[in-house]
Amino acid sequence: MTTLTEQFSAATKANFEAQIALFSQFASKTFDGVEKLIDLNLKATKSSLEETQDAAHKLFSAKDAQEFFSLSSAHAQPTVEKGLAYGRHLAGIFSSTQAELTKTAEGQIAEANRKVISLIDEASKTAPAGSEQAITFVKTAFGNLNAGYEQFSKSAKQATEALESNVSNAVEQLSQATVKAASRSKK
Repeated sequence: MTTLTEQFSAATKANFEAQIALFSQFASKTFDGVEKLIDLNLKATKSSLEETQDAAHKLFSAKDAQEFFSLSSAHAQPTVEKGLAYGRHLAGIFSSTQAELTKTAEGQIAEANRKVISLIDEASKTAPAGSEQAITFVKTAFGNLNAGYEQFSKSAKQATEALESNVSNAVEQLSQATVKAASRSKK
């Protein structure tokens, strides 16, 4: 049978180790997201430079002003579409990285909650007579704290989903407007 002090000490040590593990997981997942972002930017930059060089070559070889403007407007549509695709890909990277971080945090919080409840239950077994109300109070307070966190977590998820939906709708509307504008300019 261990004392409450030993249980608390062991729980504190486990909590510290869990926080270090969580920090490590966050750093790893954040680094993965940054790596994807760098890869996307490198590919987009390389593609943009190649396309710009090709477009400049075509524009400089235009025989007259009408051909120049025709080539210029023909180059604008794919550029806008690629910019929109880049924005979608970028939003996807941020969204997936955020989801991974949230999943990691939720797992860690669930494990920490389980350990705290276990510690409270273990402490209640060795608690002196008459402390039942205090233990009930602690359990209730902890339960309320968890309920508050769960509500906050649900609200944050809803806000994130709403933001992602709004960004997707804005990108889609911009894409449609661009296609309409390009089709009008060709007429």
